[in-house]
Amino acid sequence: MWTQLKSLINSYKLRIKLETIQRHTNMVFISYGLTLRITKESLRKLLRIDINQTMKKRNIYIFQFLIVGIFILFASSCKKEDDNNGQQNVPVLSTSEVTEISATTASSGGNITNDGGATVKARGVCWSTGDNPTIDDNKTEDGAGAGSFTSIVSDLELNTTYYLRAYATNSAGTGYGSAMSFTTQEGISESNFTDPRDGKVYQTVVLGDQEWMAENLAFVPSSGNYWAYENDDGNVETYGYLYDWQTAQNVCPTGWHLSSDEEWAELTDYLGENAGGKLKATGTIEAGTGLWYDPNKRATNETGFTALPGGFYGSDGTFYAKAINGLWWLAAESSTDFPWYLYINYNGSSVYRSNNDMVNGLSVRCVKD
Repeated sequence: MWTQLKSLINSYKLRIKLETIQRHTNMVFISYGLTLRITKESLRKLLRIDINQTMKKRNIYIFQFLIVGIFILFASSCKKEDDNNGQQNVPVLSTSEVTEISATTASSGGNITNDGGATVKARGVCWSTGDNPTIDDNKTEDGAGAGSFTSIVSDLELNTTYYLRAYATNSAGTGYGSAMSFTTQEGISESNFTDPRDGKVYQTVVLGDQEWMAENLAFVPSSGNYWAYENDDGNVETYGYLYDWQTAQNVCPTGWHLSSDEEWAELTDYLGENAGGKLKATGTIEAGTGLWYDPNKRATNETGFTALPGGFYGSDGTFYAKAINGLWWLAAESSTDFPWYLYINYNGSSVYRSNNDMVNGLSVRCVKD
């Protein structure tokens, strides 16, 4: 009987091992890593038949098929559970806080904590003016795989409220983080000013409560020291003149003045993170798109300030750092020969403060009284 039962089970091509078989008492089946123990008592309760009477009548074929049927159902249910364990889901992720909000750009990102059992093939943020953005709206594409990522959103409208959330896509579909809202800044108020001393027109820009010239000063004073970079007047139209510290103190036109350390601090506080990048003109020399050396780190010029790398004149008669640094004197009393100035670098995104020999020539930016 037991040989027939084992042969019958094998005919179903099931990977079964019969262990500890006790005649007319217990049978143990092991399949898919699980154990099924069938006893006479459990069969009697399940089938409501008398196993002993069945054995006596040698009705062994019914008994065999009942055992096989029960095992097949059990093994099949185990297989379905195993299949369900391998099911793929959409990724699980969160949305990063929206920061560095300007008139036209913002920064966010996300963190994918669970890839759903399948490779994340696309990720980024999506946004719209509706409160439930999807990848069918605007979106960034910021690589693949799980973990955290950063996204830069651009081409936004001025003074507009947007909703943004992170997304991640795998073969099961697209998962989303929570939506966050933010409002872009009011933007740049641009104008111009004509210097009555020589008739030169300067572009100006309002940033916060300040109005700045959006170009370096290019006025020829009646006294003092000033230079065109490399003594080439062709550089003046783009970079303005380089003035020594003493001359710079009084070179701005009436109604304007040389910017102070406090005024620059107010400006950078207003701009927040990446202040230098927001002030710098965009593009690089290498790409043929600008005047800064590559990488011109994080330059956006979203302020319209258009800071340029005009370099400086050294007391040794040499010109330095064009395309590398933009340097501007500060209006301040100095008890030493090395007063303060500010500079922005091609490979940085901040505004830096240092001191310099007052006889050197640096650029001048005027701010309105």
